[in-house]
Amino acid sequence: MNPHRHFLLFKPWGYHSQFILAGNKKKLLLGSLHDFPDGTMSIGRLDKPSEGLLLLTTDGKMSEKVRSKKVEKEYFVQVDGEITEEALEQLRNGVDIMVEKEIYRTRPSKAFRIMPTPTLPLRGKPIRDDRHGPSTWVSITIIEGKNRQIRKMTAAVGFPTLRLVRYRIGDLTISDLQAGEVRELDLNDYFQ
Repeated sequence: MNPHRHFLLFKPWGYHSQFILAGNKKKLLLGSLHDFPDGTMSIGRLDKPSEGLLLLTTDGKMSEKVRSKKVEKEYFVQVDGEITEEALEQLRNGVDIMVEKEIYRTRPSKAFRIMPTPTLPLRGKPIRDDRHGPSTWVSITIIEGKNRQIRKMTAAVGFPTLRLVRYRIGDLTISDLQAGEVRELDLNDYFQ
């Protein structure tokens, strides 16, 4: 029997992908969403303004499996402006971004425009509306996870990110979850 526990979470906007923060600041942390067991850690991170699928585990080896380059991570990204096919092609081929003060070339990715607009829960803080210009939803699938990578990639091709939602990790999605919802599951069924 496996003593470890695993969770699927739709991280809401404004939450930190942590359970403890240094200092005395009032921050929205994952532990306020559910009664997680001691030793629970997030597998990868989503920054405070990002939303979507976050997997949690008490098993460090499972964390390594999920973060590996064998597992795809798909993001739904609302970008500023009407994205061009040229920009999508650049995202597919890899772009130069700054990682730890050095230029890093991203690995090839899958990138395409999402039509119609994906159905997602409302965000905790509204996105600007169409009076401020058009926006486009795109899907970007990567196999790596550098700090703020998707935001840096869309900015590098001239279409800054307005909203970022991780939709899928491997075969797991947030398709039937609401923001803040947590489900316990056995990740061994999904990641070998």
